[in-house]
Amino acid sequence: MADLRRRSRVSVRNYRDHLLRAARLDRVATVWRRIPRRLRSPVPLVAAVALAATYPFYVSHSPQNIPLILTLPTLHSAVTILVFVAMAVGLNVVVGYAGLLDLGYVAFYAIGAYSAGWLASGQFQQVNFHLGAIGISSATPGIHISIWLVLILAGVITAIGGILIGLPTLRLRGDYLAIVTLGFGEIIPQFVRNGDNLHGFDLTHGTFGLQPIDSPGFGQTLHNALGLPVSYQQSFNADRLFFWTALVLVVITVFCSARLRDSRIGRAWIAIREDETAAAAMGVPLMRTKTWSYATGAFFGGVAGAFYASYKSGAFPDDFFFQISVFILCMVILGGMGNIWGVIFGACFLSYLDREGLSNVGTWINGHFGTHLDVPLYEFGIFGAIIVIVMLFRPEGLIPSSRVAAELHEGVHDAPLYDSEVAGA
Repeated sequence: MADLRRRSRVSVRNYRDHLLRAARLDRVATVWRRIPRRLRSPVPLVAAVALAATYPFYVSHSPQNIPLILTLPTLHSAVTILVFVAMAVGLNVVVGYAGLLDLGYVAFYAIGAYSAGWLASGQFQQVNFHLGAIGISSATPGIHISIWLVLILAGVITAIGGILIGLPTLRLRGDYLAIVTLGFGEIIPQFVRNGDNLHGFDLTHGTFGLQPIDSPGFGQTLHNALGLPVSYQQSFNADRLFFWTALVLVVITVFCSARLRDSRIGRAWIAIREDETAAAAMGVPLMRTKTWSYATGAFFGGVAGAFYASYKSGAFPDDFFFQISVFILCMVILGGMGNIWGVIFGACFLSYLDREGLSNVGTWINGHFGTHLDVPLYEFGIFGAIIVIVMLFRPEGLIPSSRVAAELHEGVHDAPLYDSEVAGA
């Protein structure tokens, strides 16, 4: 009997504590709702950016026994993840906004990387041109432009390449467009692999690639005045510097993508995605609008490719193969086409699995079950299974835009009007 009374008192105390916690949460929610919406909206974004910006400080102190994933990704892997995030957000402009299935996005990645190699390396020994280059002697042959300017120039060159590729292909629709973009995605890597002897001129240095590519930096003057690093590659904290720079590029890419989505041309892209014929009937210029989406996506892909080439200090043809196009497209589909935050999640998730996640999962499985399974060997099968499962149970993606989710869930009635009237009668 005494035990029953004691249990009853404990239950009453727990219930009272639960009510107090619920009351506190209600008060917090009430205070949060009183804050104007224009002030509330940026809070999650600021918190996410702050958490990401401080990542280099706490990743080295993270626990080594996190269930399943074991550890957080290293800074080296984190830089690669951010590069893929930037490319996925760029591809989302083409696939998610405009609804154009692009299977050759790796071509833009390659053009951006090789643009950095042409403008910031000693590839062209017969030329001696220097413009703001850091840590390079003025007597060093080649074209050496400041890598900060090279990122913009690489984006512009890639956008022009996107326009040249898009003009003959964007007149097509659906599967035909996908096949043609796939063709261009295969042509560009083969061209850079065999472009070392174009009538005696070495443009791409063949299978050896372009190396070394100049490193980002701020020079001795800004280093003495503000303490900024002279050159990233010569710094002891090179990975931190590249990580923060990649994060800034991602933030800029996300900002531009969000503003474009809400702009006049963004609404035209969405109109084309939903019904191309209706959009043309409403006065949307199809070719020009599609070409703008292709050029915009190409620009972001080119900037990401140029930055990654600078990070690796080289551009190599083996880095640009068809699987990368499919990999980035899977990020967009998995996260949710048209939704920037969904694409970011999909890019982070898949690129982490590719870099470290599958290896860590395999180590965890082998340690707990005594197996000797090499999980990374089944990488593409695992990615395929993930995509199939998501397409079966959540075809709009994990974090979709509300418009795409409504389209896929509600659908449209394709029964003719006459049949509907007869069925109603």
